[in-house]
Amino acid sequence: MNTAVPAESDDAAIVRGLRASKAAAAAGRMGESEQLLVRLAQQAPNHPAVLNELGVRMLERRAAEQAHALFARATAVDPKHPSLWANLASSLKALGRRAEEMDAIDKALQLEPRHLSALLQKGAHQEESGDLRGAAQTYQNALACIPPGVEPAPALREALERARKLVDADRAEFSTALEEPLAAVRARHGGARQRRVDLCLEALMGRRSVFFSQPTWMYFPELPAIEFFERTDFPWLDPIEAASDEIRGELLRVLAADRDGLQPYLDFPPDMPLDQFRELNRSRRWSAYFLWNQSEPVAGHIARCPVTARLLEENAPRPRIEARAPTAFFSILDAHTRIPPHTGVTNTRMTVHLPLIVPPGCGFRVGATTREWQPKKAWVFDDTIQHEAWNDSDTPRAILIFDIWNPLLTPAERELITTATEVYVRHYGVPPEKIA
Repeated sequence: MNTAVPAESDDAAIVRGLRASKAAAAAGRMGESEQLLVRLAQQAPNHPAVLNELGVRMLERRAAEQAHALFARATAVDPKHPSLWANLASSLKALGRRAEEMDAIDKALQLEPRHLSALLQKGAHQEESGDLRGAAQTYQNALACIPPGVEPAPALREALERARKLVDADRAEFSTALEEPLAAVRARHGGARQRRVDLCLEALMGRRSVFFSQPTWMYFPELPAIEFFERTDFPWLDPIEAASDEIRGELLRVLAADRDGLQPYLDFPPDMPLDQFRELNRSRRWSAYFLWNQSEPVAGHIARCPVTARLLEENAPRPRIEARAPTAFFSILDAHTRIPPHTGVTNTRMTVHLPLIVPPGCGFRVGATTREWQPKKAWVFDDTIQHEAWNDSDTPRAILIFDIWNPLLTPAERELITTATEVYVRHYGVPPEKIA
């Protein structure tokens, strides 16, 4: 086995040597790993990465004094590397030098406030010092540093689990402390729960993630980011819901007699980045039967679905924007198909779903709120907030989808947005798929 270290002393060669040493250790070849590390120490005795690795090995052997000496040398050579200060803090903790340990942790966090290991060390220090609430806040900051879907390093899992338990316990204690004073305030205001306050407190206590409007094209400022609007704010939905059976009947006749009218909902051109939509682009796993497609009526489809078309025309406050709106279609999502998280085009328009065929195992998420479709029960949501849908059943799911004006826009704002959009599209010659 060739364990020679490259003769050159540049950083790249040293990094390669350290990687080789760590790989040998991970494979159980400790002799080879130690030889490589010793050669590196001889070649570059004051290199901070070499000193750091030697210190880690000393800590593993419970030789805290030697580890501290090595980490102290490393931080003296490279005082701007937060991991070196975090490791120095670990050696100081092993030596029982708690004040100096906290100083080293603080230096690490001054260099990198979101340094996960240092935050966990600070939380543990606070916890062991009896400052449980301070520890909980620090641990919350540490947990917030982990991106969704990212698996932390195995060496941190135990500390992270400890952090989660303390955070959960602290939030439960805070929730209990809130109950009595909030109940008194609610009683003074008629006893009803305040939905927006409840959502605020859920976010404060980490039970709810916060999402914002992120349109892919036009953003209208100062509109609240509302995931699902209150159904009672849309009384004009009543006659549409009441006709759900007739609308469903028209859909079933389409599925029986005009399946050729179904088209892939996504039809991006070859030069457009597909990102999360690669699997569904031009796929009939997510199909649409358009009645209106970006302002253009599909006459043959409307003729097959006269009740649906009439109800939308007579009741829904739909935008009328040349080459852009309205849009209305039956959306068919195949069995075992998921629409990945995404956001819509503009928060000047909202989206309405009327569920028609909903097998078990279907769901829909907008922001931090997940709901199940219920046949004949419509909802209105802001599609510029990240949302996704899934059908985990063995049969297709079908809903009617159409757009409406954001109800919080004034008539003047709607007309101005209509004019601005039409001028924009004409000026730039933007084809529909580029912004919608």
